[in-house]
Amino acid sequence: MARKAVERNISYDDVRQLYYVSMELGRDENGKRIKQYRTFPTLTAARNGLRDFHTQRERQAREPQDEVREEMDLAHWLEYWMESIVRPNRAETTVYAYQKIIDNHILPALGGIPMSRLSAKRIQRYYTDTQQAAGLSSNTMRRHHDLLSSALRSAVRQDMLLASPMDRVEPPRSRVKEAFFYDNEELKQLYQLIEGHILELAVKMAGSLGMRREEICGLKWENVDFRRRLVLVREARTAYGATIVQKETKNRASVRTLYLPEEVLLLLGREQERQEEERARQGAVFNRTDHVILDHKGAPYSPNALSLAFTRFVRKNGLPRLTFHGLRHTFATIASCQGASLFDIGKALGHSTPATTGRIYTHLVDRTHEDLVLRVSDALK
Repeated sequence: MARKAVERNISYDDVRQLYYVSMELGRDENGKRIKQYRTFPTLTAARNGLRDFHTQRERQAREPQDEVREEMDLAHWLEYWMESIVRPNRAETTVYAYQKIIDNHILPALGGIPMSRLSAKRIQRYYTDTQQAAGLSSNTMRRHHDLLSSALRSAVRQDMLLASPMDRVEPPRSRVKEAFFYDNEELKQLYQLIEGHILELAVKMAGSLGMRREEICGLKWENVDFRRRLVLVREARTAYGATIVQKETKNRASVRTLYLPEEVLLLLGREQERQEEERARQGAVFNRTDHVILDHKGAPYSPNALSLAFTRFVRKNGLPRLTFHGLRHTFATIASCQGASLFDIGKALGHSTPATTGRIYTHLVDRTHEDLVLRVSDALK
């Protein structure tokens, strides 16, 4: 009897005129391969037999995991996901925000549901009920959606789900928040009133450079280049709960270098001199972290404290409503009025793409459209 290999795991016996299929069943206790042979009258039948064997083996290999899928509920999966995937790879602020959403909303509503029974309909209902009961905005509910999408996508990758129900869920619609900002005259009035105030430098860095409050609070003297008139945005000081951390900027695009206008450059020089005098008086205990912006106690500002102090200043002086973040909007608006493109504005603000700038500052896009229409109209006169 002479057998000749035809394909992988298939050979042909030209004496018996049969196809032999070799099926590997694993190894014995000594490590020797265990094989089973079956014969088929045709090559097509042999191929089908081999394919059916492999399908059956794969199904048997999945069966223990299917039992785990049935037993694990969403609460236990989210606990594993947070500890093994999110916490080692995400910023502390993201971990804190995720955990609040999970503990306050997802676990009470969906935590006890087995993963295999978590349907798109159930999740869609969760969005509606949670938003109505807790009075949450659609933007906040979108964060719930993004969290669940990421968690269940990981469950599919790790064979805890065959498919994610999130693929069939309609996400809550994000809404662009109205951006409050000052015009040129209002900003000039603010700058005049805040002159000599402890907030002056921070306010003018936001209004004249477009920096985020976290970037201003996290700025250190090592990142101020007086000779070249530059400020290097590299870090941010941010809060989650009662904890304040110094960390990298929001994203890669947020790492940027900004030119310092004369007024801000002079203010930085004066503040550095003041801090050096204070350090000479108090010693090394003063401003050990070497931050640029300090509160009245000589400590680095927390972002929330800076915002609150600015809001109080605005109210006290009878100025139009504006948040500290609104100074960033003001910078973008005035820059646009002076002819700057969305691309250049986005680069200065540290946006990842011009689309981000356009989505946030829709009024800039509207203004550009208005200018364009007027130009065409003028050309036709």
